[in-house]
Amino acid sequence: MSSVLVVGYDPQAIPGVDGPALHAALDAELVRFGEHGIDAAMTLIVFDESADPTLVTSLSERPWDVVVIGGGIRKAEELLPLFEQIVNLVRRHAPQAAIAFNTSGGDSVEAAQRWL
Repeated sequence: MSSVLVVGYDPQAIPGVDGPALHAALDAELVRFGEHGIDAAMTLIVFDESADPTLVTSLSERPWDVVVIGGGIRKAEELLPLFEQIVNLVRRHAPQAAIAFNTSGGDSVEAAQRWL
């Protein structure tokens, strides 16, 4: 079974966003992975000192086939340093994994499937 790690920005850390609703949508996307026969996990991070250790722990859990980096991290200009940090951590701690990008939390399955 293929394995995918989805990395996203923690919706609880985004001011003005309905964190529980967004988290529910992300959980629904994990269910969709299962419906496609893909074993998936999600790591939600914030742009602080916890980002590196949180992501390294997730990347080191197992050999991932694909790491999907969420649009919430890539699209916000102020998160560019976090995006670069994530890409480099993936290269270092999961070099065998393809890196994919979704456009929203609802198309992570399709992003991963491009590389599986």
